[in-house]
Order: sequence, then structure tokens, then C-alpha cells
Amino acid sequence: MRVRSYPSILTSMKSNTISAIAIVVLIFAGLFVWSSAGKGGTAASVQGAPGAASTSKSVLTAPEIFYDFGTISMKDGNVSREFKVTNSTGTDITVSTILTSCMCTSAFIVESDGSIKGPFKMPGMGYVPPANENIKAGESRVIRVVYDPNAHGPAGVGRVDRFITLTDTFGGTLQLEIQALVTP
Repeated sequence: MRVRSYPSILTSMKSNTISAIAIVVLIFAGLFVWSSAGKGGTAASVQGAPGAASTSKSVLTAPEIFYDFGTISMKDGNVSREFKVTNSTGTDITVSTILTSCMCTSAFIVESDGSIKGPFKMPGMGYVPPANENIKAGESRVIRVVYDPNAHGPAGVGRVDRFITLTDTFGGTLQLEIQALVTP
């Protein structure tokens, strides 16, 4: 039987601890790189015309793309805002997807006949249907955005900033934004 000395055991323990810390740091670094991989994306130049190959900005327009709810209380429940989106081109445009930046936010298309299509939510949090909403030249649609201040529980108080991204068939995007200060 080999008996190890006390200093040799300490050296072995230090080595194992340093190895464990290094592995944990590498895992967190890998998760950080993986989670931010899709955020930057590649932005092509804005062509501004339907049919242009991969644009970064949609040809759809909205008179309002930002709304601040101000201070809202969790006890009062959901809040909503409607954004009008217009196809001001001479060509029909299809909104292929509508995605939100957080599970606490849903988006709906209010059809011209008053019917509702959706909900459209954050990818990765269940099935998100394709929007496939055709907006004819000169027509508009209403995008109803619903924010649930209770979705994150008691930890969800404070300033929130959420995004709703509409992608058209030409690859262009129109981003709507809501903000609120959530109180209990």
C-alpha cells in the first residue's frame, strides 16, 4: 500500500478544483457564444423595392413602431396595443412570419373582416404558426400586441422592452417595440 503525503494530497485537490473551475468556465463561455450566435445576423443593403434580393428593411410601413405603456401593475393583468401596418407599394406583400422577443408577448393579425389570426410568439417556446398574411397594394393590417406582466412571476417587475418582428416574403423585416415599467 502506497501512502501519499499530506502536501501531495493538497496538490492533487488543487489540481482537481482548478480543472473543475476551468470546465465550468468553458461551458458558460460556450453557452454565451451559442446564445448570441443568431443575434447579430447578416444585414444586406436596403434595396427598398419589392422583389429585391434579401433586404434588411421591410417595404411595409407603420406610422407608429414604438409604444410605451408607462407604469403597469401585475395585478391589472394583460395590456395590449394595436399597430397599423401598411403596404404602400404597388405590389402585394406577404408577411411570412411574426415573432416576439419574449414568451410574455403575443402578436395577432386583425384581418380586414375583423377576424383574428394568431397567436404569434417567441420561437422555441412551442409551435409558432407561419403568418402567411397577404397584404395587397395599398391595404393595411392591424397587428395587436398583447403583453402579460405576470408571465415572469414576481421576478418580472421593473422596466421591460419587447420586440415584435414581421418578416415579409422578400426577407425584409419591420420591428415593432413596446416598453413598460412593471410594478407588483
